[in-house]
Amino acid sequence: MSYMSAILTVRLTKEEQGILAKRSKRAGMKKATFVRKLIRDEEIVTGSDLTAWADRHAGDERLRITPRK
Repeated sequence: MSYMSAILTVRLTKEEQGILAKRSKRAGMKKATFVRKLIRDEEIVTGSDLTAWADRHAGDERLRITPRK
């Protein structure tokens, strides 16, 4: 099975960066690893799962997904 690689860019405020740093440190992980875990914890299996995820995050200008070339 092949997956399309993409880069997810998330813009965080200073306050959100601090929260992420504390939570990742508490979990004993680097920030990027912690974010990947959070993303993977929300399982997307079906098209309806993806639609539900997209509906929850639609319009969030902090998220940008860039396909890798």
